[in-house]
Amino acid sequence: MVRWDFDLAVIGAGSGGVRAARLAAEAGAKVALIERGRVGGTCVLRGCVPKKLLVIGAHFAEDLADMQGYGWNVGDATFDWARLIAAKNAELARLEGVYGRLLRDAGVTLIEGRANFTDRHSLDVGGRPVTAERIVVATGGRPLLPVIPGIEHAITSDQALDLLSLPKRLAIVGGGYIAVEFAGIFNALGVAVTQCLRGDTVLRGFDQDVRATLAEEMAAKGVGFRCETVVRSIEKGAGGTSLLLADGETLEVDLVLYATGRRPNSDGLGLERAGVAVDDRGAVVVDGFSRTSVDNIFAIGDVTGRMNLTPVALAEATALVDTLFRGRPRAMDYTDVPTAVFSLPPVATVGLGEAAARARGAVDVYLSRFRPMRHSLSGRREWTMMKMVVDSASDRVLGVHMVGADAPEIVQGFAVALKCGATKAQVDATIGIHPTAAEELVTLRDRVTDE
Repeated sequence: MVRWDFDLAVIGAGSGGVRAARLAAEAGAKVALIERGRVGGTCVLRGCVPKKLLVIGAHFAEDLADMQGYGWNVGDATFDWARLIAAKNAELARLEGVYGRLLRDAGVTLIEGRANFTDRHSLDVGGRPVTAERIVVATGGRPLLPVIPGIEHAITSDQALDLLSLPKRLAIVGGGYIAVEFAGIFNALGVAVTQCLRGDTVLRGFDQDVRATLAEEMAAKGVGFRCETVVRSIEKGAGGTSLLLADGETLEVDLVLYATGRRPNSDGLGLERAGVAVDDRGAVVVDGFSRTSVDNIFAIGDVTGRMNLTPVALAEATALVDTLFRGRPRAMDYTDVPTAVFSLPPVATVGLGEAAARARGAVDVYLSRFRPMRHSLSGRREWTMMKMVVDSASDRVLGVHMVGADAPEIVQGFAVALKCGATKAQVDATIGIHPTAAEELVTLRDRVTDE
């Protein structure tokens, strides 16, 4: 009988890898978790958590301005970027310690180093051989930079989280969620932000009313947009950095941040020696049970390129452990997964957008735009948009979309309703909590007419 060093070896100590290792160990497996850097991965160290902390910090600029409408004399408030970054780093260190303790308490063996497959059951970790009956690849992803002249002068979201000082002028290249989130952060802190994007507006793939509303609100807050444009080259000089655009114009800034997508971290692992297939993007190919082309090797999280969200990676890890070690085999369910964009203002959505829903059949659309009660005294010209997409035949709610304050907190509850198959009639029968923004979603009555 073959004896392996471990029942399970997990490569990558991000959210998905830590969850898989910990739960498998708690289920009785002998588990190794291999990580070449810090424990925590993209979400804890370079993504969701530090970014949200910066968003909160930046939003206080608006809070301070709004307080005056409510009788507060604020005085001369000042902002210290270095203090915010130091506080953020201290919190990340605390969370890394929490992760480490959870792993130790579960009995997981943490091995530091870069893993490299030598065959389907064997890994080389910095010269140390490690064998396992099953192996999980959970190595996440990294920012993707285009090949253009001068790209070495640009930074990515990784470096943006640890800038030593704020630039006066910033160009953000990209129109996705990372781009709009950093645009909101830096703009609120007084940086002159210009966002350059290939498309006609932000957040490609989201509902069109969400896209239009967010772009309008960001522009109203002072973010500049260069839409349907491409950066051809970047030059750095004594007076700043110059971007040459496709139309021949130049954009002069102090710093360039690229947020044009991410790539799975699959290269350099020796996957080919184990026979693991990847697609043309470098994503590890898996089936519904997260199994790769090799039956004892699995992959979860961003390295698979399926749905790059931390809660999805956690759910994939839980489903995998249920399948392998708890005798409850099940595939991951990717329907009606809610998501949020922590822009200023924030976006949250669950289910189908209007265009996707109409492609499936007849729908009824309900939409509301209103000025939040908070701004009746603050004087801020900020609007909230809420939208509901309903199947005409069954009355089932297919999608809920919101742009505005507290959108992620509000839509999370509606995600439960969609999972339960809620109908518009059931939403209508729900009593709202007054006065709140959330009650608007249970009082939508007038359908949007087709043009």
